[in-house]
Amino acid sequence: MLTVDLAAVRENYRLLSRRAAVPLLPMVKGDAYGLGAVPVARALAGESPVAFGVASVLEGCELRTAGIADAIVVFTPVLPHEFPAARVADLTLCLSNPAHVAAWTSSGGNWQLPIDTGMQRNGVDWRDAGGLRDVLAAGGQPAGVFTHFHSPDSDPDSIGVQESRFEQVLAGFASRPASIHAENSAALLQRAESRYDCARPGIALYGVAVGPAAWVPRGVVTLAGPVVELRRVSAGDTVSYGATWRATGERRIATVALGYADGYPRGAGNGATAMVHDRQVPVVGIVTMDMTMCDVTDVPCQVGDCVTLIGGDAGSSIAAVASHAQRSPYEVLTALRSRVARAYAGADVPRARGTAA
Repeated sequence: MLTVDLAAVRENYRLLSRRAAVPLLPMVKGDAYGLGAVPVARALAGESPVAFGVASVLEGCELRTAGIADAIVVFTPVLPHEFPAARVADLTLCLSNPAHVAAWTSSGGNWQLPIDTGMQRNGVDWRDAGGLRDVLAAGGQPAGVFTHFHSPDSDPDSIGVQESRFEQVLAGFASRPASIHAENSAALLQRAESRYDCARPGIALYGVAVGPAAWVPRGVVTLAGPVVELRRVSAGDTVSYGATWRATGERRIATVALGYADGYPRGAGNGATAMVHDRQVPVVGIVTMDMTMCDVTDVPCQVGDCVTLIGGDAGSSIAAVASHAQRSPYEVLTALRSRVARAYAGADVPRARGTAA
């Protein structure tokens, strides 16, 4: 069972908002990083967000169909064949291709302009004054202008470099755009007040600190499953594929009905820990598709007991599991969009969905 604490999401939102001292544009793309875009957006709608950030027209339409009335910004460039659906759903598009901007704005579409200050992913290059003129000539003044920091978690000094480039571009506008934004989670976790009009937190909302954070958000996710089998192994016996773990003496091994098909990473074995009856136990052997093994020799445990693989304590946090699996915490979090059943706590939201693991 995957449990999502929506009260914790709201608490993280409020703390981030106070830290930034500006309104927030929460990112709920990727199904709210795997945790459910609709229930998360419903939980945050009462916080008066500037808008919700998504990655596609399909994601935006999903929120509209669910009754989300707030502004919705699609941050991945959208091709013209999707414009009709975006108009029906009243979505704000982020565009920098002059022809696409002209086609979108000719029918009154709302848009924002991305400025590439070093990410080399999308948007007008900060050095391309001619390209900027072409885009503005095609669409007029955008509703918002933004950039994206590429390394605030690993190279904090890069923030200042990109901001300087961004400011050079902003200085070229005849009038200041109505909305300017740049800070993502990693930037917000390091610095104090934002220098712009709003900020765009993503993973920090969902309980994960990235980079040298000055503040660690409250945990949001718990992934737990039942013990379905117990066995004793002798010295020299191995556990799981590749025989990567070998018992040094008689041990008691619990098999938990969760695996990497449920979002728990394959590489977390032989390093990560889990929780049984509030006691920490090691995850042993390679995690398999449907089952994970834990050494429960030193704790009371029986078939049917619940084992928490993610979220039990700091040792089994998203960040800790990701570190042991040598993966990004973003990958671990978004991988939870799988067959595992889920439930929501802390708000009046839909019942558990999915199928049991």
